[in-house]
Amino acid sequence: MTAFLKLLFRNRLAAMGAVVIASILVLAILTPLLPLPEPNVTNTADRFQRPFTEGHLLGTDHLGRDLLSRLLWGTRLSLAVGIAAAFVAATIGSAIGIIAGYYGGRTDNLIMRGVDMLMAFPYILLALAIVAALGPGLLNALIAVAAVNIPFFARNIRGITVSLAGREFVDAARLAGKGHASIILTEVLPNVLPVIVIAMSTTVGWMILETAGLSFLGLGSQPPQADLGSMLGEARAALITAPHTSVVPGIMIFLIVMSVNLLGDGVRDALDPRLKSGALSRPRAITQVDRTSPAPATPQKGVLDLQELETQFHVGPRVYRAVGGVSLHVEPGECLGVIGESGSGKSVTALSVMGLVASPPGVITGGAVKFGGEDLLGASYESLRRKRGDKVAYIFQDPLATLHPLYKVGDQMIEAIQSHHKVSKSKARARALELFEAVRIPNPTSRLDNYPHEMSGGMRQRVGIAMAMVNDPEVIIADEPTTALDVTVQAQILALLDDLRRERGLAIVFITHDFGVVAQLCDRIAVMYAGRIVEEGPTAAVLDAPAHPYTARLIACVPELGGGRRRLEAIPGLPPVVDNLPEGCAFAPRCAKATPDCQRGEIALEGAGARAVRCIHPEEAVA
Repeated sequence: MTAFLKLLFRNRLAAMGAVVIASILVLAILTPLLPLPEPNVTNTADRFQRPFTEGHLLGTDHLGRDLLSRLLWGTRLSLAVGIAAAFVAATIGSAIGIIAGYYGGRTDNLIMRGVDMLMAFPYILLALAIVAALGPGLLNALIAVAAVNIPFFARNIRGITVSLAGREFVDAARLAGKGHASIILTEVLPNVLPVIVIAMSTTVGWMILETAGLSFLGLGSQPPQADLGSMLGEARAALITAPHTSVVPGIMIFLIVMSVNLLGDGVRDALDPRLKSGALSRPRAITQVDRTSPAPATPQKGVLDLQELETQFHVGPRVYRAVGGVSLHVEPGECLGVIGESGSGKSVTALSVMGLVASPPGVITGGAVKFGGEDLLGASYESLRRKRGDKVAYIFQDPLATLHPLYKVGDQMIEAIQSHHKVSKSKARARALELFEAVRIPNPTSRLDNYPHEMSGGMRQRVGIAMAMVNDPEVIIADEPTTALDVTVQAQILALLDDLRRERGLAIVFITHDFGVVAQLCDRIAVMYAGRIVEEGPTAAVLDAPAHPYTARLIACVPELGGGRRRLEAIPGLPPVVDNLPEGCAFAPRCAKATPDCQRGEIALEGAGARAVRCIHPEEAVA
């Protein structure tokens, strides 16, 4: 609950709404205990008394009734009716939506066509028709407001239930022998309940307003009973001569509706776990760069050169140092493998190159990324946009997530070409077809007109490679592109990348967890841990004689086929959380060779020739 409130109050408007509506609710609850005049006692001798008159803080109405008393009692009634209407509409509408979405087929068609008929009527006219049929009265107004809002809940909840009904956990419940009612109550309802709560929180204000509107027309609260709408209706005749009689209930309606809506928006955002990382904030077009020290003046090495790159995530008061001073370079025609456990900073390093880390919460706080003699961290958005996908291309891990589901893959290839080059659609399509053939997609002409879901995982990954190659880039950054593929397809993809690299002189930065992939494809290896490079060197040298204890333990974790019996190692403990890194070597708490010196001060990346290691007690085979 504390975490929820912290997230809620990060939104200042939601916090303000919460304070205002809480104050109004407290006043409404305490109204019977306050020393107020009777709200319905008339005294025509005191009619239209101005605010701050003695004995009448907000004045009196056309019958001499105390406006403060009527306002508080009316607010109490309006809130009760609005909240009750929201609860009734949410309960009935959600039940209808869950039943329609869960059962589907004819049941879904019959129910939703009835809902569509209700939605075809303007909701205000439908509410008026219901009240006209039932007769004026506050209870009938509540029924009318609830009834016209049922379709809203039914539609929203039905759409969510449809996606849940085919999920594996529902199938597992059916296999376990659960009945429909049990599945709906224990499997489906808990998953849609947060959506119901969010929908209620964002609509209760409108229901209060709709109820007030019916009372204003004389169809809700009946004299002498007061609610905010009826107070406005009674005061309209004296709007010019005694405007305070209209302004007082009008301001209260405004405060209630605005505060409830602001609070509802805050509740919706706070219940979304993405808010914790700042993902709900509108991201910048490029990653924010806020270097705390001048950019390194070292000359560029290779085609792409990362120099002391630092990337952080600022989440509230916490600072996550995802990349802590990484220096890497890759030569033309070379494949550099970046390997390490999940959370070591590999993907964030790759995304930082072209400013693709979401800001907020991501911030590049140091270093330089040099390409073509230019520091990309200081480049404008237009400069980066021209290079993205043209000079530096990416192959992502999950092509089903990165390919647009509603566009054919050929159209997406054509768009990638025309974003950077002024060519006709026919020439762009011919180029796409050429790349499909190059990545060995069978029947490439017909495959251009496929949607992503019509292709297998291996074919989609080939499309991702073709899209990365489509503009003849100088550098390709491949972020675990073979993780989700079976062994046969993985071998084909690796062979394809290797062939393309050798034929076109590409520089490839290949991010992976798999030492087998590294051994097959990469010329050099950089091992990352807790956002830093801990070892770097030629592939064969690192694999044959790892220098850093972490590299050695990673390699020992890999099973060998046909190598005889040997102990399969495991690294004890877990990687450190990068917002609270230990002093000195981050791997020391998990390292069997650690000494007190390992946790005293900075340990530099040192080495001779092509080998480098960040360790004061390297493996003896190398020492």
